[in-house]
Amino acid sequence: MKKIFLTIFVSGIAISSFAQTKKPVAKKPVATTKTAATPIVLKSALDSVSYAFGSSIGASLKTTGLSTMNYDVLLKGLKDAFTNGKLILNQQQAQQCINEALTNANKSKFTGNITEGKTFLEQNKKRAGVKTTASGLQYEVLTAGTGVKPTSATDSVLVHYKGTLLSGKQFDSSYDRGEPITFTLNQVIKGWTEGVQLMNAGSKYKFFVPYDLAYGERGYGPDIPPYSTLVFEIELLKVNGK
Repeated sequence: MKKIFLTIFVSGIAISSFAQTKKPVAKKPVATTKTAATPIVLKSALDSVSYAFGSSIGASLKTTGLSTMNYDVLLKGLKDAFTNGKLILNQQQAQQCINEALTNANKSKFTGNITEGKTFLEQNKKRAGVKTTASGLQYEVLTAGTGVKPTSATDSVLVHYKGTLLSGKQFDSSYDRGEPITFTLNQVIKGWTEGVQLMNAGSKYKFFVPYDLAYGERGYGPDIPPYSTLVFEIELLKVNGK
């Protein structure tokens, strides 16, 4: 049942986004009063199951964040897929269309997070002591160490850290757990991969990480919403090497 629903859903939404329809020719109105649409009466089991599938697809589409559809073209896509008709989009085009539509719909729900992050970073980079790299990563040296630096993203390091949202809400801390962590620099978010390589062992930096260098459009778990700019205090205790 799930496979059937997914095939209908993917084909329908893909066709709806790219198919072209002719513009209707304007006609003079023949009446000045509006008439109500004729209600659909479910007269058979086929009518009922058809409506059930339609409402199920509609409910699923609504959860994606999409605000509207071209319903006539949606039905056309559904019919073409169901009856093995000639599809206007191939599978790759359909998937690309769906991915772009869902990304844009998701992004629109978190415009506030994006705006908050951009505004904060624009103001923060003006503060004395804050430096900005070419990628947009911002950092502030809290303690300057004199030890060795990591030489590449394949190096393993030992760090203590604390992470917060721009609101100041803490979502993680190795200090609270009482134990530093070891990781390879190419196995963490981009902001850490780049930022920790700027540090000498014994240093403590504060990093201001744009969402695209953090957890991006998906966020992470219940505590880091999508498109969140994050703040980390990182203490580089040791460079373990490769």
